[in-house]
Amino acid sequence: MTVFTVIQAGLLVGGGIFVVMLLNAWRKNRKQEAQTKIFPIGLIGGFANFCDTLGVGSFAIKTAGYKQFKLVDDKLLPGTLNSQAVVATVAQSLIFLTAVDVDEVTMVSLVLAACLGATVGARLVSGWDRQLIRLAMSAALLVVATLMLAGQLELFPLGGLALGLSGWKLGVAIAGNFLFGALMTVGIGLYAPCMTMVYLLGMHPLAAFPIMMCSCAFLTFFSAGSFIRMNRINSRAALVVAITGPIGVVIAAYLVKSLNLQLLAWLVIGVVLYTSFSMYRSWAGERAKLSSAHSLS
Repeated sequence: MTVFTVIQAGLLVGGGIFVVMLLNAWRKNRKQEAQTKIFPIGLIGGFANFCDTLGVGSFAIKTAGYKQFKLVDDKLLPGTLNSQAVVATVAQSLIFLTAVDVDEVTMVSLVLAACLGATVGARLVSGWDRQLIRLAMSAALLVVATLMLAGQLELFPLGGLALGLSGWKLGVAIAGNFLFGALMTVGIGLYAPCMTMVYLLGMHPLAAFPIMMCSCAFLTFFSAGSFIRMNRINSRAALVVAITGPIGVVIAAYLVKSLNLQLLAWLVIGVVLYTSFSMYRSWAGERAKLSSAHSLS
């Protein structure tokens, strides 16, 4: 039995356990979540995971859509985004694991690092108030937009031909994926920063896909599970995207060669920047209201 067979088995088992947890959460909360609009959430989630499979990330697209149409409460957004990512990223991982022959040590090391980061990050973020969540998401989204813009402008190398890392490069990658796993729990996707890191460390661009997708899949088991246990998600919104997300993944996996990735990446950069500004504006507006209330009292 190879390491990749073990990873595939882990994905299926972890995904199955998560689905059971999500269904239990939905049964518990379905009355208070009855007003959640599943049709627009499902469409946004399906499209976002279609884009996610191309490596451009889904969190920014979902966040922008949910905020624009006021579909998910900001306080529940990190947990909901993480929970929506689980089934879709499992599908992505199973597809791309067989497409690129990445070094086993590199793959396992980076996946474990992301899982540890997500576990620590989820525990910290779940206790944050709405204002802190808004500010953290705004800053994290701005960082990703900057990284993606730098890539589009060819300000950093596009990688080499390596399919594995060793020595100090492996150490840097492990530390980076730990940080990216923690950032995912504040609503920022792992894909863009992980892809950038892999390129900068001299790996083949295609090697980023199974690494970032397996990292994301396994870390969402931990982070989403933590949010579910603390009841900090919209389970109805998570459940509908657990259905529409994999549909987008499968379509994108077979259409990826016919799409203009450059144009799509520019579009997502705009969405990320808009969402970052929107989150910051919400934070600043609420802060002004609180300051005004304090001055009046």
